[in-house]
Amino acid sequence: MKPGDVVLISPEVTMLKEWVRGKVIEVEANPFVGTVISAQTPNGDIYFNKESLFKEAV
Repeated sequence: MKPGDVVLISPEVTMLKEWVRGKVIEVEANPFVGTVISAQTPNGDIYFNKESLFKEAV
């Protein structure tokens, strides 16, 4: 994943019932947990967590 990619954000991150669509704004190589993705939803909320909790939207 790279900045600008459209992704789905896991309910485990958002605490919502369904996966939420967002746009990747940052990809960070974190030495403790691996790759961390930050994504912003259309309403402006920003979520970040491990890469495994995001998946590419089709």
